[in-house]
Amino acid sequence: MALKATIESEIKQAMLAKNQPRLLALRAIKSAILLEETAGTAHELTSDQEMKILMKAVKQRKESAETYVANGRQELAEKELSEVAVIEEFLPKMLSEAELTERLKDIIARVGATGPGDIGKVMGTATKELAGLAEGKAISATAKSLLSA
Repeated sequence: MALKATIESEIKQAMLAKNQPRLLALRAIKSAILLEETAGTAHELTSDQEMKILMKAVKQRKESAETYVANGRQELAEKELSEVAVIEEFLPKMLSEAELTERLKDIIARVGATGPGDIGKVMGTATKELAGLAEGKAISATAKSLLSA
């Protein structure tokens, strides 16, 4: 089932259950998908595009939560993090730190990277291969530590 149809089904269930926080998060996802579909010419989104939309939504909410915590607004941060939890249900399982390290070691060996100066080659390949499986910050930090070791 396409992500959009799944989200619509989940929205109905959340409405029936009167689960307002979940409903808000699901509607935000649907809105982002509809905006992307109608941008330019109307078209169906690929699963990669859908995952990018979800990853962007998660990243935005995490950044907002960090800002709220820094400004002493814990209740708003909790709202953002609850939306993150709902959105992450529709993303593939993220790689653990050990799995990410192993995948990056393989990529480093394949591209022939030898030191910190080769981070660009590694990141180019890693971001394509690990899209939706790990956050960009985590990929970058792990790659830098592996290359500088």
